[in-house]
Order: sequence, then C-alpha cells, then structure tokens
Amino acid sequence: MMATVKVIGAGLAGSEAAWQLAQRGVQVELYEMKPQKKSPAHHTDTFAELVCSNSLRGDRLENAVGLLKEELRRLDSVIISSADATRVEAGGCLAVDRQGFSDLVTERIRNHPNITVISGEITEVPEGPVIIATGPLTSDALSDAIGKYFGSDYLHFFDAAAPLVTAESVDMELAWWQSRYDRGTADYINCAMNKEEYDAFLNELVNAEEAEVHGFEDNRVFEGCMPVEVMARRGYDTLRYGPLKPVGLTDPRTGKEPYAVVQLRQDNAAKSVYNLVGFQTHLKFGEQKRVFTMIPALRNAEFVRYGVMHQNTFLQSPKLLDRYYADRRNPLVAFAGQMTGVEGYVESAASGYLAAVAMAAKVQGRELPDFPKETAIGALGLYISDERIENFQPMNINFSIISGLEQRIRKKAEKNLAIANRSLAIIDELKEKGI
Repeated sequence: MMATVKVIGAGLAGSEAAWQLAQRGVQVELYEMKPQKKSPAHHTDTFAELVCSNSLRGDRLENAVGLLKEELRRLDSVIISSADATRVEAGGCLAVDRQGFSDLVTERIRNHPNITVISGEITEVPEGPVIIATGPLTSDALSDAIGKYFGSDYLHFFDAAAPLVTAESVDMELAWWQSRYDRGTADYINCAMNKEEYDAFLNELVNAEEAEVHGFEDNRVFEGCMPVEVMARRGYDTLRYGPLKPVGLTDPRTGKEPYAVVQLRQDNAAKSVYNLVGFQTHLKFGEQKRVFTMIPALRNAEFVRYGVMHQNTFLQSPKLLDRYYADRRNPLVAFAGQMTGVEGYVESAASGYLAAVAMAAKVQGRELPDFPKETAIGALGLYISDERIENFQPMNINFSIISGLEQRIRKKAEKNLAIANRSLAIIDELKEKGI
C-alpha cells in the first residue's frame, strides 16, 4: 500500500504541498496547530493566513515573481488559483482580499477527499514520508526538535507586518487615487508630504519608542521586510528611495511630483481597509498612531490593526537539503516554505509545490520530476541547495538565479520576457509528461 504523507503546517507552503499530493492520489494527513495554538503574528483559524502584506507582488512576465506565478498557475496551484479568485485591484500587482483568500484555500483543502486535517501542535520531527512546512514562525518545541534532528543551529531574522487603516478615515482632500506611472487602474491611495512635513515625520519616526523584541538588532533585519523605522535610520533619503518614493506619481493639487508619498493598498474586497505599503514596523502601538498620523492625509486615520514584529527562522539549507527540499540523508523527510530560505508568499508556495510533487513521485515509485534552472521553480530549489553558498540568506525569486539566454538581448524587459517564455515552454512540456 502507498504510504500516507504527513504535512506539518497549513500555511502557504503546507497548503500547496497537501493539495499537490492529494491531486496525485496520495493520502495526506495535514497537521495544523491552530486553533489550539497561535503564534503572535496569527489572527485567524484559517489556512494560508497572510500575516504580512496582502500582495503577492508583480504579475507581469517581465518580473521574476510574475513568471513564478504563471508557472504555478499552469501547474494547478491552489494558492495561485485562490489568489486569482479573490483578487483586489492593485495596479500591476496580484493583491487579494486577505480573509477571502484564506477562507477559499481552507475550504478547498478541507473538502479534498484525499486530505485529512488534524488539529494540534507537532513537537517532534515525524518519521517520513513527511513535509515540514511550519514556516518562519515555527513553534519553539518543533524548532528545537528540528535543531536536534539536524544537529545544527537555525539562523534567525526578523519580520514585520504593516498597519491597516479604514478607507473612510483617510482625508481624500489631501490624498488621491493613482498607480505608479499610471499602470493599470488607479488602485492606490497616495498620501503626499512636502519637505517640511517629511522632515518632521522622519525626525519623530527615527526617535519613536520601539516595542521590545528579544534579540533584535538592525543588522539582522532581512532587507525584504525591514521595519520602516530601521530603514529611516539608514539615511535621510532612504525612505524617499524606498516605500515613500514619489517617482511616477503626480499630486493633482500641484500638478507636480511630490517630495514624498505614502501609498495605501486595498486589503479587502469591500475596499474598506487599506494597508500602509512598506510600513512594516515594531514601534509601540501608541507610537505608531502618534507618528503615522503626522502624514497629512492620515491625520484622522482609524487603525484596524497596528504593525507587529516577530522573529523568523530558517535553515542552513545548502548544507542540509537537496533541490527537492528534502533532507540529503533521508529523502522522505522534506521541508518547505520560508524556513528553507525562500522569501515571499509565492516562493513559499513554489517550494511546497516542488517538495510535494517530488514526494509523490517517491512514494508512488515514479521518476523524480526535473525542473531545470531555466524555470523559476527549479531555480529556487537549486539556489537553496547550492553547497557553494557560504553566507546563505533568504532570497526572493529573481532573474539572476535563473539560467540566462544564449543570445544577447540589450533591453532588460525584452530579455526577461524571453527568459519567461522559454521557462513557460519547459513548464508546458513537463505538464504534458504528467508530473
């Protein structure tokens, strides 16, 4: 009889892994510690909860994460199909109704005939076949167990979530609707600051009181999700070249590009809640309200949720895992998600996908699928398993880790599109083979 595969954790990677196994006729036991136990960053009892942004980032093929999405879309990803079904307007990005997305993934997983959901915390590494996808917020007990299993230490970084405000509390006499460079529809609320307002805001931000986070140091913050106050301390113009950059925007009151702009992105389908783009933070709640309401259009903002900060954990994967996210010593014990060093929602789903299709092949006695470096899915797996990497750090998908083209194409967008088209042709071939 075919072995039942355990999947530990029903986040993005775990949900994707369970779905892919089940779709291939494998019986799955999906273990999730919610609702009995939650991490500080989790707020709901549903699966695939988005604890940071509600955006899955760019959706164009010239963008590496857009390519990764399209690969997964063609391969029956439950995460991407659920995101498409609960999409909210966000210019050229794929953003979702946060709760609607999580509800839909949960419904699909719970209703699959090959998946049995088991509630409760796992505190030891189970015997294989198993995929551990407990994410960067792995419980202390299981984290310790994984450390003992490998006989090596985890690495740590810190992650942060941005605050949410009600749409009706934004002063639209001081804000306007526009997407950067007018791409797509005008989906973002833009809150401008002039130089004097920016100077005052920056001064209060860098001196605001932070919440206590054990072991926090600026130099250990992962660049992709850096708290806004940490970013501000790195230099006067750091925010103006980052989340507050005014490029591609025009203030209708002046007809000119503003000095700095805070963008708000839709967070739910009802368009009643918006998040402050790039404003991940670990300031004390009272300080968040005091400082962020210095932004003129947010002077009367009603905060639905304040930003939070939490420690994330990831493995020294190049020393431990193979290209299928499996233990080099025991191929029936695999890992998936951000704990492997892939960074981002879509990347986590991609790791769950590859770990699952490989595990299905192992338990069914089939040949392992070959996702080459010419594909985004394959490139991620090869990156986290590259033993030549000495200083391993979490990474988003990017074209630099995907094999380049033999021919030279000068324009970056055209080159990226050519790489994407080559990748999708390979994905289509793999799909025809019945991976």
